Amino acid sequence: MSAVWPYRTGGLPDALFLRGSVPMTKEEVRVLVLAKLRLVDGQVIWDVGAGTGSVSVEAALAAPGSRVYAVERTTEGLQLIEANRQKFGVPNLQPVAGAAPAALLPLPRPDRVFVGGSGAALGEILRYTAQVLRPGGRLVLSAVTLETQAEGFSLLGELFGPVEAVQLGVAVSREAGAKHLWQARNPVCLLVAEKGR
Repeated sequence: MSAVWPYRTGGLPDALFLRGSVPMTKEEVRVLVLAKLRLVDGQVIWDVGAGTGSVSVEAALAAPGSRVYAVERTTEGLQLIEANRQKFGVPNLQPVAGAAPAALLPLPRPDRVFVGGSGAALGEILRYTAQVLRPGGRLVLSAVTLETQAEGFSLLGELFGPVEAVQLGVAVSREAGAKHLWQARNPVCLLVAEKGR
């Protein structure tokens, strides 16, 4: 647990994270990502395309005895990951500079992998991850575009077998004068695969 977030539940409010202009997995999506990863202490966890490190921070808090590697290719993202690592007091989180899959090569074999961003290298990232993921390991892919959903579903099926797909459509309230309205967030598809399922 962190002094910033003393509760045992996930779902850190988005406003607690230092963000800049880097994309961030939103709080409601992070809750389900962590649930689908099924974290326990002692795991090696990769967060690929980590952005601000929001998923990495939550994973590090949820499993303080695990090692979390936040892989990010942008300088701003790496700076934010480090700043959020310090803010939330998670020494088991390590920022990793570079683009995947090359940046993944020196890392220890993972038990859990979250792919939040892949650039144009989704196929290479998933193929490499499928090779090195430990037996029983789980991979969760976040897809916001139809193309990523289609490519990810096809590749994960080819590499792992059965794929679980969950689409989230979240709306949050916002003030509109003296009233409140629902503000829809972009739908997100989570694709989940397990090695040896």
